[in-house]
Amino acid sequence: MAQGWQRVDPRAIAVKAVRGLQQALLPIAAAFFGAREIGHPVVVAIVVISAAIGISALAAWLAWRRLRYRVGESDIRVERGFISRQARSVPYERIQDVSLEQSLIPRLFNLVEVRFETGAGGKDELKLAYVTAEEGARLREVVRDQRAGEVSVASTADGHALPEPQPEGEVLFTMGPKRLLLFGLFEFSLVVFAVLGGAAQQFEFLLPFDIWNFEEWEQRLAGPGAWLAGLGWASRIVGAAIAVVLLGFVGLATGAIRTVLRDWDFRLEKTPKGFRRRRGLLTRTDVVMPVHRVQAITVGTGLLRRLWGWHGLSFISLAQDSKSANHVVAPFAQEHEFAPIIDAAGFALPESGTDWHRPSRKYRIDSALLAGIPMLLVAAAGLFEEKLWWLAPAGLFLAGAEALRQYLLWRFERHAIDPKQILSRRGWLAPRLTVASRIKLHSVEIAQGPLGKHRGYANLNFGLAGGSLSFDGLPLEEAEAMRAAVLDSIAAVDFARLPR
Repeated sequence: MAQGWQRVDPRAIAVKAVRGLQQALLPIAAAFFGAREIGHPVVVAIVVISAAIGISALAAWLAWRRLRYRVGESDIRVERGFISRQARSVPYERIQDVSLEQSLIPRLFNLVEVRFETGAGGKDELKLAYVTAEEGARLREVVRDQRAGEVSVASTADGHALPEPQPEGEVLFTMGPKRLLLFGLFEFSLVVFAVLGGAAQQFEFLLPFDIWNFEEWEQRLAGPGAWLAGLGWASRIVGAAIAVVLLGFVGLATGAIRTVLRDWDFRLEKTPKGFRRRRGLLTRTDVVMPVHRVQAITVGTGLLRRLWGWHGLSFISLAQDSKSANHVVAPFAQEHEFAPIIDAAGFALPESGTDWHRPSRKYRIDSALLAGIPMLLVAAAGLFEEKLWWLAPAGLFLAGAEALRQYLLWRFERHAIDPKQILSRRGWLAPRLTVASRIKLHSVEIAQGPLGKHRGYANLNFGLAGGSLSFDGLPLEEAEAMRAAVLDSIAAVDFARLPR
C-alpha cells in the first residue's frame, strides 16, 4: 500500500501564480497611480505588471518544486518549503475526515484542494493543493480504507492504488434553483456595506477626498441638505421610506447572492462510506461524513421562516465544516423532508408523548435576581439624584425585561431523555432542537456553584468532540439520575464492535 514521494499536479503552478497576482493587485494599482506624477505611467505599469507576473510565476514554480507528499502504511506525510523546510506527518487514526474543495480558478483546471481534517482546529489540519479530482477522490478512499482496516488491491501502471468503484449513493436531499432563491430571501444580509467600506479604505488614495472626514462630508452635503430642509415633512418621510426600501432590497439581494454562491446544486447522498454532501457555485466542496461519527443532530429555524414551516438540519460531527462543529445537511427544508436523513443517521425526532422537563424554578429566580439587583440599584440612584432622574425608569425597565427573559427561558427551555437519546429544546421566537446519541457522548459532568449547592440545583454538561450540550439549572436529583442513565448506556457498549 505504501507509495513513493509524489508531487501535486503541475497545473497547480498556474493556479498559484494567478492567486499571487490577485494579492499583487493593490501594489500594482498603487504603483500605476503613483507613476502619474513622474510621467510615462503606461511604461511604468507595463514594467510593474511584468515584474509581478514573473515574481508570481517563479514563486509558484518554487512552491510546486519543493512540495511533495507520500502515502505510507500508517500515515500521510507532506513536505514543503524552499528556504524554511517543513514536514508534516499525520497518522491515519488521527484523520477524522477528508474533504475536497474547488474554488473558481482550480475548478477551471479540474483541480481540487484536499483537506485532511484532524478535528483539532484549522491549525492542525493538513492541506494539499492542488491535485486532480481523481487523485483527490483516491486519497480520500485510501484514508477511509486504512481507517477501516481495508486495503485496496486495484492499482495503476505506476503502482498507485485506486479506490474500488462504489455504487451510486441514495439521494436524500437536494435544492433546486427555485428553493435556493427562496432560501436566499430569508438570508437577509448587509455585508455588502462592510465590503464597500473595506474597499473604500483600501482604495482611498484614488478618491478626491477623505471619506472618513465628517466635516468634509458636511460641506459637500451643505447644498443638497439645504434643498432637503426646504421640503415639507411629507417629502422627507417619503424620502426616508425610499431609503428604507432600497436598504431592504440591498439586504435581500446580498443574502440571495451569498446563498446561491454557497449552496448552488446542493446535494446530499447516502453512500456506503457515509453521507456525501456537495455544494457551491464558485467554490465547490465535496464532503463525506461517516455515519458513526455523527454524534448529534440539530433542527433549527428563524424568526420569519418558521411561519412558513422552513427549518434547517445539521449534524454535530467530529470533523469541522467551515470552522464550525456543525455539518449542514439540509439548510432549508420542511420537517417531513428530514425524515429519511434523520433515519439514515440513526436518530429519531421526539414523539408527541415525550416526557419533557423544565429547569428548576429556583435557578431562574436566582438568575433574575442576580442580574436584576444591579439594575434596581441604578434605579435607586435615579430616585436620590435629581439630575439623574431618568435612571429610575431605565433601571426598572431593564430589571423587568430581565425578569421576563428568565421567565421565557424557563417556559420554553426543555429537556428529555429516552432509552437511546437525550433531547434539548430551546428558544421561543426561533426554536432549536438538539438530539444526541447517549452512547456517543464522551463525558457527563455535574457542576454546582455556591448558590446552586445551597438551593439544590446543578448544571449537567455533556461532552461532545464536535460540540457541546448542557442543561442548566436542573434539580440535583434529576441531574444525578440522568448522569447515571447515560453512563450506564456508555458502559454497556463494546465500541470495538460498532459498525464503521
